Amino acid sequence: MAHIYTPRSLSDVRELRMRIETEDPLFYGLKKLKMRGRDLSSIPPALFHIRELEVLDLSPERQSCLTFRLMFVPRAICKLVNLKVLVLDTNELDEIPIEITKLIQLERLALSNNQFSWLPEGFSKLTKLRSLHLANNELEDFPMQLCEMEGLEFLDLCDNKLHVLPAEISRLTELHTLLLFYNRLEALPDTICDMTNLRCLWIGNNLLKQLPRAFGNLKHLDWGIRYTSSTLDGNPLVSPPIEICRMGPDAIEKYLNTSRGDIGSRNSRKGRVDAEQQQNGEESDRGSSRSSRSKNEGGADGGNTRASTIQDSRRNRRTRRERNMQLQEYSDEDDNE
Repeated sequence: MAHIYTPRSLSDVRELRMRIETEDPLFYGLKKLKMRGRDLSSIPPALFHIRELEVLDLSPERQSCLTFRLMFVPRAICKLVNLKVLVLDTNELDEIPIEITKLIQLERLALSNNQFSWLPEGFSKLTKLRSLHLANNELEDFPMQLCEMEGLEFLDLCDNKLHVLPAEISRLTELHTLLLFYNRLEALPDTICDMTNLRCLWIGNNLLKQLPRAFGNLKHLDWGIRYTSSTLDGNPLVSPPIEICRMGPDAIEKYLNTSRGDIGSRNSRKGRVDAEQQQNGEESDRGSSRSSRSKNEGGADGGNTRASTIQDSRRNRRTRRERNMQLQEYSDEDDNE
């Protein structure tokens, strides 16, 4: 049923339009509306008839009581077709309606400090999106749709539960800021080293033990004082050690290249030592074999000699016995005579 305008709803629209501002220094010149207090717990339907809106802020004021928060995003949000900026930070949201994918003019979307564990199907239709804030949510898997959003320049995924970054993240060739603080990453894909437009990469407080070999390719990373103590700290890094990492991409590249050379040299030396040991072992085996054969041959000759000696001794005894018998016979004959 189409919405029927009543005097009250018309006055609501006029009231809301009177609250539109265009001189916010962050969004200067854009038509912005900020909803506060009770309006967050019950969004007035009149809001979705202000189609000229370009910036809509539905985030509670941090300075005031946070009692009033947005519990869900109305599906009518899709009517605000001219929105360029939508701020939904610090609410009680665990899902966002698929209708948000119709806001194809969106350039900045802030969803931090909620309870999102997934993004709606068709999210990649937001092809003009340049800045996406998803910090402090419940994401365990990297939303693969983001890899299709090649126009992204800023992506904040800090303080989630991510275990793995997909290799396809390198498709975000325009990305200059990638924030991954406080996740559960155990490794970075090698393809991240192809993202040479990165200026800021925060990967501290994860479970990283080593960096990709080509990490030094990220020459444009800002490794100044602001980031030195926070970019990689909080990881159990071994290769390279954190002390090397703090010195920047050049030092990291040198360390990794040197380590690779050392490993190759060690492997080469190990190969030579193994070959020498094998050769020595073969020579030793041949020596042992010759010795064994000599011993066996010696043993056989000794055995033959002993056997021959025994036979000679037996033959001599038999000859002497026969001679004695003959002598005895001769003696007997003499006695008879």
